[in-house]
Amino acid sequence: MTTLPLLGALDMARFTARGFLRFDAAVPDDINAQFLEEVGEANYPAPGQGMLMTYGGLLAKTQIPEVAPGAPLSGVYPQGSAVDRLLALPLVAGAIRSLVGPDPIFDHHFLHVTFPPAYYEAGGGEHVSQHTHQDSTIDPSEGFDLQIMYYPHQVIREMGGTRFVPGTHLRRVSEVALGRYQNIAGQQHVVCKAGALLFLHNGIWHGGGVNHSDRTRTMFKIRMNPRAPQVRQWDVSTLPAEPAKRPIFFRKSFPPETVESILMTPEPWFEQDTGRLEYVNRIKLWRRLSGDPAFDADYWLTRLENPARA
Repeated sequence: MTTLPLLGALDMARFTARGFLRFDAAVPDDINAQFLEEVGEANYPAPGQGMLMTYGGLLAKTQIPEVAPGAPLSGVYPQGSAVDRLLALPLVAGAIRSLVGPDPIFDHHFLHVTFPPAYYEAGGGEHVSQHTHQDSTIDPSEGFDLQIMYYPHQVIREMGGTRFVPGTHLRRVSEVALGRYQNIAGQQHVVCKAGALLFLHNGIWHGGGVNHSDRTRTMFKIRMNPRAPQVRQWDVSTLPAEPAKRPIFFRKSFPPETVESILMTPEPWFEQDTGRLEYVNRIKLWRRLSGDPAFDADYWLTRLENPARA
């Protein structure tokens, strides 16, 4: 049996802190080409044919199966199909196992197609970007679902690639309130070569950009749920024997990157005070993923859990 290349401690810490991992050009060209052939191309809009009509026609013709939620992910896609081959890639299978554990449950998938101006000019309608949103405002659980965003062709800046805000996954908000924000310090816009993958915590703030190019932009998203507790499913042999301890605030040296230093790295949108809540949330998530209920970084939770303060 082939051993999956599981994620190591530093990559798991990056996911814990930032809510995503990005792998550029991770999917081979032949799978990308097969996927685009299986989903098809949108017809150039006829006069009076709106974007929604064009989109509906495209979705009806794709070879992507209709699947109800709750099925084992391993049985969703036809053997030999592009998505089946994508999920079998060692990097993909190893990352899935590390983040959601063995044999995850299929939640949903969707073919996101962002249309250029010509489609709106043909049928009317407002040509704007998708509002910033969080997919699971109603989700109170401590664990998370994994969302994979797959970009089967090159995405140039004019195509308005997916934008997302690193580090927002642990701050639950009202989606209606969040939708008013379009530009947040530190947000990223996906510009990539064919075959890029984003592995996202389901809570990360994101939205589709407006497409100003002359061709459609395609992104395929798969969401999956864990079947087993998300505890020590990754390569825990990469953890150091002892946690890194370092002074806070007043510091004269900066040692090499550690789990703790990654978890304590702020995002540009962090406030000076309430941004520290994110450190606490990150530590709590790391405790779950590492199976270490006593883990701490920079004394944040130890301070709060001091029994003398009870």
